[in-house]
Amino acid sequence: MPEVHVPGARSHKLMLYALSTCVWCQKTRKLLEELGLEFNYLYVDLATGDERREAMQKVARWNPSTSFPTLVIDDTSAIVGYKEEQIREAVRQ
Repeated sequence: MPEVHVPGARSHKLMLYALSTCVWCQKTRKLLEELGLEFNYLYVDLATGDERREAMQKVARWNPSTSFPTLVIDDTSAIVGYKEEQIREAVRQ
């Protein structure tokens, strides 16, 4: 499954690396949608081959334990796990 673009208000460049079966990943995606934000996401477990390998390398760059969800903000920082208040604060700036 390729990277998916969700249209919305663009306050930051947001990339969500998630697993299709992860409840916390789904909650993170739903929060971004409820906030009306533009973002991209990739279900890493549904990716294959080079796409999956590249995604895992990108996740590892921000989150060495390669856990999910990993939300990369503006290619400068990341929030690992479902941390609603931290996400809200980061996208408000």
